Amino acid sequence: MTTNVADVSTAPLSEMEQLLQGGSFKNPPKVGEIIEGTVLSVSKKEVLIDIPGVTTGVVRGPELVDESGEYENLEVGSTVAATIMTLDNERGEIECSFRTAGLQRAWNTAKALLASGAIVSVKVLSANKGGLMVSVNRLQGFLPVSQLTPEHYPRVTGGDKQKILEKLQPLIGQDIEVKIIDANDQEEKLIVSEKKAFEEKQRATISAYQTGAVVEGTVSGITNFGAFVRFDQNLEGLIHISELSWQRVEDPSTILSVGQKVRTKIIGIDGSKISLSLKRLEEDPWKKAIERYHVGQRVRGVVKKLNPYGLFVELDENIQGLAHISQLNIARSMDLPSVAKIGEEMDFIIVSIDPEHHRLGLSRKLIDAPSEALAKEDEPTTASAATDAPAETLFEAPKPVAEVAPELPTEQA
Repeated sequence: MTTNVADVSTAPLSEMEQLLQGGSFKNPPKVGEIIEGTVLSVSKKEVLIDIPGVTTGVVRGPELVDESGEYENLEVGSTVAATIMTLDNERGEIECSFRTAGLQRAWNTAKALLASGAIVSVKVLSANKGGLMVSVNRLQGFLPVSQLTPEHYPRVTGGDKQKILEKLQPLIGQDIEVKIIDANDQEEKLIVSEKKAFEEKQRATISAYQTGAVVEGTVSGITNFGAFVRFDQNLEGLIHISELSWQRVEDPSTILSVGQKVRTKIIGIDGSKISLSLKRLEEDPWKKAIERYHVGQRVRGVVKKLNPYGLFVELDENIQGLAHISQLNIARSMDLPSVAKIGEEMDFIIVSIDPEHHRLGLSRKLIDAPSEALAKEDEPTTASAATDAPAETLFEAPKPVAEVAPELPTEQA
């Protein structure tokens, strides 16, 4: 069946089509556009809106829900904004939505807060292993664990995610202050940071301190990677495990305990992150190591640790050396426990010493077969000759906190 063009041109037009063709307004409305109007009537089921120069709009059903919360108590005469969903419904009205328009306004507000850097109060809705879900002007946002303040950060040895969740759950229902650090309505991604808000509020206090300053505080937490110390007006810094002592430390709790009063040295400030050191209050013992030890010297030490690549040996209270596996008389069929035991005293020959990088190489071969070993003096004898581990892992001096601090729990939505 074919349709006559003349029949189409003479078909009656709907009220909306007549208005659109009549040109009674400058900019014809479009689906998806946000328009403003005046409330004509309000009921539980629908709200009628007078759209100036166009016609009547209606908002009904689930579209009455306003994500921004602005239209909870509408009255006749109120000015409202709504998104056009349909230009001509079954009653010849423009079908509108508060929900869509409200959602867009909520995102616009979030973007404005991001741009201004303003601090906003949010309520914690729930917790997961990666952080907290929060309500930001009726939008749902995510607060990663890494963006929590020291007060709320879950200090969990080993990073056990289940224990992290248990530490976060008491925050549910609380109001906390945050800054928005990402707002993307296309991806529906809203990320906030409590730490950034804390940094701004504490900026004046933190600015009073400089690297090199010595502060007194109280140990507020112990983890497997170091100890937290609280001082001044709720400021908190981290003493990384490598900054607890000039000696190798396996467990921070053997050096410090929660509640202990300590003096520490500030070695770095990055925003609200304050890096502290306990060992730098004392002179580096390795500076004088060259006075007591030299290459070729026979020394007696205590085996402190067995690693796949050798023995860590304590020569005195502050100096440890490494007897690499290549410098031990050990057959391929043997293992380290058959050669030495932790706590055992043994004699070694010093084959290298580097006080600047805290490295001292030891050899057992020169004790057991000196003539054979000395004949090979052209061959590498220090940790750099390791066959089972990179040289830098063997006598590595402790790195600054910023380089070695462990990763925080992965952000999860």
